[in-house]
Amino acid sequence: MAKRDNTDISKRYRNIPPGTSMESFLIHGRHFTEKWDFRHHIIPPQSSSVTYRLDKTERGAKGFQEYASGDAHKTSPIYIYDRLDEPTRGMLEDELAGIEGGDFCVAFATGMSAIAAALGVVLKSGDNLVAHKTLYGCTYSLVTNWYPKLNIGHAFVDMRDMAALDAAINDATRVIYFESPVNPTLELIDIEAVRAVADRHNARRPDDRKILVIIDNTFATPYCQRPIEHGADMVVHSLTKNIGGFGTDMGGAVIGPHEMEGQLLLYRKDFGAALAPKSAWPMLVYGLPTLPLRLNHQMETAMQVASFLHGHPKVARVVYPGLENHPQFSLAKRQMRDTQGKFAPGNMIYFETVEKDPNHPHNNIKVVDWIAKHAYTLTLAVSLGQLRTLIENPGAMTHAAVPEEKRRESGISPAGIRLSIGIEAAADIIRDLEQGLARAE
Repeated sequence: MAKRDNTDISKRYRNIPPGTSMESFLIHGRHFTEKWDFRHHIIPPQSSSVTYRLDKTERGAKGFQEYASGDAHKTSPIYIYDRLDEPTRGMLEDELAGIEGGDFCVAFATGMSAIAAALGVVLKSGDNLVAHKTLYGCTYSLVTNWYPKLNIGHAFVDMRDMAALDAAINDATRVIYFESPVNPTLELIDIEAVRAVADRHNARRPDDRKILVIIDNTFATPYCQRPIEHGADMVVHSLTKNIGGFGTDMGGAVIGPHEMEGQLLLYRKDFGAALAPKSAWPMLVYGLPTLPLRLNHQMETAMQVASFLHGHPKVARVVYPGLENHPQFSLAKRQMRDTQGKFAPGNMIYFETVEKDPNHPHNNIKVVDWIAKHAYTLTLAVSLGQLRTLIENPGAMTHAAVPEEKRRESGISPAGIRLSIGIEAAADIIRDLEQGLARAE
């Protein structure tokens, strides 16, 4: 798939002034959209109708036929029933497609339903996917617990090694799937290099057996990284995280090329899990417009926090793409760029406490438990990308579905801690961390 230049949003949509920045687009959107005529609204409206009035049978029949055949496209929607399509969610989808540089976006009720849909429209019995060795716990469970029941195979490889990726691909492979940055270890995958491997295999395959490159871009967000520009076919997101931004609503999204749109809409129709308009609305009105403001502040803070942790005697190692000691710092600087071209390493930090026995962490638990009870700016909780700084032990919590030996192979240490930096003052976060780490022996 050819890389795309998405720096000038006016090239994608009419009635947007040339050179309009992504920051302004996320606030103002398209103004005039097929989804809804809201010229008199400063704030986009929230629709609250499960079903829609049809002016004649022919129109209703046409709409149902399009969705049932898998040929529906959201450019000229026929509103029939919320699960098929509706205006508020459609406006959010338009903006997400715009910022990611894709042809379309289909939104789902959760990030996992989006991941399941992106893989589900491609994989069938007898196929397999190749995935990076480290995955979010629920994604790992989907691949290892459920897909084998459908006769869908998998292979886990270290995708920092292109030779290993190349060797793992066989005739049954239909998908290359990974996260970058990786949850929770913050390894990076070179999207362009993965694209090159897929292209070499695709050169001798028919169109219906091409390998698709699918990436979970949740950690970076489209503000910090746009994988389609680097050659990815489809991008998935948990909208619950940084894009939603406030921790009030769950959601997921798949962004990709025109030819996949009808199948994803058909999948959503048949499997359900459509994003509710009442959840889409705050993401559209509050989440996306404030994404640059929040992330710019969070990244500035994350750099200060990561630098503090890097020099702390109770910290064995710290991983943050913004630190020059990150093993893939040069890749981070090339791949993680905001919409103005500035280095944008995100707001996630991973670090490990010093332990006498790293396999049986003692200090890790003392530090995190003290923070849970006494810290003011740190909250022990899963999820990420909220206004509050969240801390968790991924081995015991978000990645508990991954067997212990697989966690170790994936680089997820029992002494590992994941930090999602919020919008608090850096000095306050550092003070709480300092007091927590003082409990370590």
